[in-house]
Amino acid sequence: MKRYQVAGIGNAVVDVLSTVPERFLEDHGIRKGIMQLIERDRAEALHAPMPARDTAPGGSVANTLAGLGKLGLRTAFTGLVADDDLGRGYAADMAAQGTDFPNPPAVDAELPTSRSMIFVTPDGERSMNTYLGISAELGPDDVDAGVMAASEMVFLEGYLFDKDKGKQAFLKAARACRGAGGRAGIALSDPFCVDRHRADFQSLVANEMDFVIGNESEWVALYQVNDLDDALGMAARVCPLVVCTRSGDPVRVLHEGQMTEAPVDRLTPVDATGAGDQFAAGFLFGLVQGHGIAAAARMGCIAAAEVIGHLGARPLTDVGARLRHAGLI
Repeated sequence: MKRYQVAGIGNAVVDVLSTVPERFLEDHGIRKGIMQLIERDRAEALHAPMPARDTAPGGSVANTLAGLGKLGLRTAFTGLVADDDLGRGYAADMAAQGTDFPNPPAVDAELPTSRSMIFVTPDGERSMNTYLGISAELGPDDVDAGVMAASEMVFLEGYLFDKDKGKQAFLKAARACRGAGGRAGIALSDPFCVDRHRADFQSLVANEMDFVIGNESEWVALYQVNDLDDALGMAARVCPLVVCTRSGDPVRVLHEGQMTEAPVDRLTPVDATGAGDQFAAGFLFGLVQGHGIAAAARMGCIAAAEVIGHLGARPLTDVGARLRHAGLI
C-alpha cells in the first residue's frame, strides 16, 4: 500500500467569494463566467468594493484533494504559498483537512500568497479574477519526486502549465509517479490556457498522461475543431482515458475507445464554483477504489451536484453518504 492514494500539484489560492448582482460585473469590467488572470494592482482595485466577503483555501486541484480527503483517501498537495497570514493559514487548513502539504510557506518570498476574487451572480455563475502571486512560480525543484513515487495517482492542474518551469514540474511529477507504477492525469482547466500552450498540451496528453479531464470548450480548443466528437476521438487515439464534462448534459468518457455516458442531476445552482473540481474528486475516488468507469463518472456527477448547491468550492455535506444512497459504494 502506497503512502498516498492521490497527490496533486496546483495553484495554492485563497478564494475570496462574494455574491453580487449582474450590474456589479458591468460596473467593474468583470468578464462573466471565466477565470481571468489579473495583476496585483487590479487585484487590489477589485478587492476593495467586494461586498460581504468570505475567504476559503482554494485552487482547482487543492479543491479536488479536499473532496477526496472527505471521502477518506490519503492525499498530498504540492503548491507554493508565502510566509504571510494567508499562506500560513492555507498550509494549516490543508493539514487540518488531512492533506499533507510538503512545501512549507516560503520565508522572504518576493511575491505574496495567491488569491482569487470570485463574484457569484444570482444565476449561480462564477466570474473569477485571480492574482497568482507566488503560486505560479512553482517549478521542478519544488516537486518532491519521493512524494509522487509514493502515490497511486498524481493529478495536475492545467493552470500551472503557463510557465516553462511549471511544465517541467509536471513532467517530473508524472514520470516519478508512473515510474513507480502509478497513474498520472491532468485537468485542462481553461480553454484560454489550452490556446496559449496547445502544442505542449497535446504532447503531454499523448505521451505522459493516463487520463485527462476537460469540458467541451477545452477539448475543442485543444484540437481546434468545431465538433466535440471529433476532439474526443482525437484525444482517445493517444490517451487511454478521456473525460468530458458538459454542464447539465451527460458526462462523456472514452476508455480505451469505448464511450460511456453518465447522467447528471439537473439542479438550480447556487454557486457553480468548484463543480469541475469536485467532479474530479468523485471520479478519481471511483478510479482509485477500483470501480468501473461508468460508476466513477456517476460518482463525479454526484460530487459536483453537492458543491453547486451552496457557496464555496468544497463539499459541506457527506458526499460519501450520497454515494451510498445512490448504491455506488
